[in-house]
Amino acid sequence: MDKLILTCAVTGSIHTPSMSPALPFTAEDIARQAIEAARAGASILHLHARDPNDGRPSCTPAHFMGFLPQIAQGCDAVVNLSTGGSATMPLEVRLAGPLAARPEMCSLNMGTMNFALYPMADRITEWRFDWEEPFLRGTDDLVFQNTPRDIDTILRQMGQERGARFEFECYDTGHLGMLAHFRDRGLIDGPIFLQFVFGVLGGMAPLPENLTHMKRLADQYFGTDYHFSVLAAGRHQMQFATMAAGMGGHVRVGLEDCLTISRGQLARSNAEQVEKVRGLVEGLGREVATPAQARAMLGLKGTENVGF
Repeated sequence: MDKLILTCAVTGSIHTPSMSPALPFTAEDIARQAIEAARAGASILHLHARDPNDGRPSCTPAHFMGFLPQIAQGCDAVVNLSTGGSATMPLEVRLAGPLAARPEMCSLNMGTMNFALYPMADRITEWRFDWEEPFLRGTDDLVFQNTPRDIDTILRQMGQERGARFEFECYDTGHLGMLAHFRDRGLIDGPIFLQFVFGVLGGMAPLPENLTHMKRLADQYFGTDYHFSVLAAGRHQMQFATMAAGMGGHVRVGLEDCLTISRGQLARSNAEQVEKVRGLVEGLGREVATPAQARAMLGLKGTENVGF
């Protein structure tokens, strides 16, 4: 099997500060936890920005630049910036930071979808900041928009014009068909890096048969010219990481996707999750890729022409 690419999603835009004291939102904490995760074995760092004053999701270039130079100086992991930002943001806001930073890799959600987080609000009894509860409860009427026109814009502005390659986030089977459509139009070439996403209310449920079905479909659409990675939200994180590793795939963990390290126990850091999953996959005989090996496997441009 290939070396295993281990992605760590450091903070995201889903969880809020009241959910865990370990969730980083200041520039210093995001940089520190990202570097620690890289030293623990993460090949790729999937990064969102937040307002350092209250942890609110942000795509402001200044907020990204608050931590990107420190991460670049502190480790050699691949920096992968979200183009999803937050589902509450229009496309031009979501792209502001990535356009300025010109990273070697970006994430790209392959479709418009419901993105329902509101059940999380019932688990919190004390709120640290006043934006958190309305944000979560308001997602009962929220659609994350990524139309074909939006996807085309991201592929052209981040890919063709700035040289980024993509982590294609696929939350459902139709997202693979949309990806094949853009491949057929010549806007995507191999090797394709798929991220199968399970456990978001509005996307695929975290069922093993859904993972095997996505793998079969990817084989039909893309043959051998792709890599697949798997993330599962919440308590399903480690189970699906183990399944993916056993199937020859790659894995993603991190506090964006799951706040715990075991049932009922909050993780102390992103690095703790990386260390745990690294032990699991190495126990299956897989070797974790170095950042240099991940760059070669995915055909990345490297760090010479990034904007930080």
